[in-house]
Amino acid sequence: MKLPMTLGALKASGWQDESVKDEMRRNLIAKLRTGEVLFPGIVGYEKTVVPQVVAAILAKHDFLLLGLRGQAKTRMIRQLVTLLDDHMPIVEGSHLNESPLRPITRRTRNLLDKHGDATPISWIPAASRYHEKLATPDVSIADLIGDIDPIKAVSRKLDLSDEEVIHFGIIPRSNRGIFAINELPDLQARIQVGLLNILEEKDIQIRGFPIRLALDVALVFTANPEDYTNRGNIITPLKDRIDAQILTHYPTNIRESQLITEQEAWSDRGIEVRVEPILRELVEQIALEARESDFVDKASGVSARMGISFLETLYSIAEMRAHRHGEKVAIARVGDLFQALTALTGKIELVHQGEQEGLTNVAIHLIGKGVKEAFNSRFVGGHKKGRDKKTDFSAFQPIVDWFEAGNILEIDTMTPHEEYAKLLGGVGGLRDVVARMAKPGNEMEHLLMMEFFVEGLHQNFLLTKRILDARVRYTDAVSYMMNELTD
Repeated sequence: MKLPMTLGALKASGWQDESVKDEMRRNLIAKLRTGEVLFPGIVGYEKTVVPQVVAAILAKHDFLLLGLRGQAKTRMIRQLVTLLDDHMPIVEGSHLNESPLRPITRRTRNLLDKHGDATPISWIPAASRYHEKLATPDVSIADLIGDIDPIKAVSRKLDLSDEEVIHFGIIPRSNRGIFAINELPDLQARIQVGLLNILEEKDIQIRGFPIRLALDVALVFTANPEDYTNRGNIITPLKDRIDAQILTHYPTNIRESQLITEQEAWSDRGIEVRVEPILRELVEQIALEARESDFVDKASGVSARMGISFLETLYSIAEMRAHRHGEKVAIARVGDLFQALTALTGKIELVHQGEQEGLTNVAIHLIGKGVKEAFNSRFVGGHKKGRDKKTDFSAFQPIVDWFEAGNILEIDTMTPHEEYAKLLGGVGGLRDVVARMAKPGNEMEHLLMMEFFVEGLHQNFLLTKRILDARVRYTDAVSYMMNELTD
């Protein structure tokens, strides 16, 4: 379809001018009626956040997404552009995307008066109608709204009282589109005051100019609750003018976490990398333990990016081992979790108690807790007797007996697969116990579960583990104490 390129042709086409919020509402209703997914790639918000965002858009509200880091706030607001028409007509050359039927600047009105129906029209795509600004303490009113440009005044020989000397900021340039401010509390209070008129009266004022530009902008914001106390706050008049405040959240279960992680993690390594389901679940279990840990600052949160980085690091460790030994398939192991600490240490903020323990020790502790929770929930039985809960580990006794006989299992991170299988296979009773309790579907899963059982027994204090650089040595408690005395 050929788009009209003059004002006259645009009028003849029957095109109707409407506000950006009416446009978003119209396109949203069409998507709702067809059952189209509104926010592709957003997992876990289908019954919580998404309905609230939909309600805000249908009500033509400006809204704020409030939540901890890594809760897909920015991704959600960037997808609002899908609610805009594919193309929108503007008066050609307009810096503020002015409607041919609703000009707001003197320059454009003069142009329309001069050329009439011959006024040239341009069409801009939906992607060009979304603008975003990260709020930082150095953001100024000039950045957001505009200011006088003395260079323009001198070069064009204009009087400083002429409207043409104004250099418009990013919000006026978002006219007839969507403007988003990330981390709103980071804006200084005096800058937040400058947004009041835009939200309430939908116009702007620049210095002493007697002009009031009626803007048509859908405004959305994001904020982290931590910011209210640590770095700044949202001034009360501004909060009052934001129509809807929508709370985001972390995934409510491990399955949702897995969907997010697997959707985002980079796995195409040019070599087959196998990460068994139990390891993928452990990644999410560890993230869950981090969010609940007394060592970790809950106000800061633990981003979903931690799980993504964690899984990608597991891929890389397995890939490194396969390349070093010329193996065609890279296979991730339970021990690789403890070699992937870099994915955790940069993603958690510690409270005072955690800082005393040390970042690395806290990360190792969280991985251990994740392994223990996953192991016990699957394989450890127990019964309650009065107020005491007694755990039954009798099924694992053949494995414990083998270690108590003075045997040692030592695995290096870079141990090739064949040797890895041989070492695990040499642990008396391990293969049979795993086969009976875990019922693995293939040899690869069997080996992984064998290592998982050994680590799970260690986390339950039935075995002792010592980390020696990239090597891990499992023994019984007595052997460990004797080795310590010898050392």
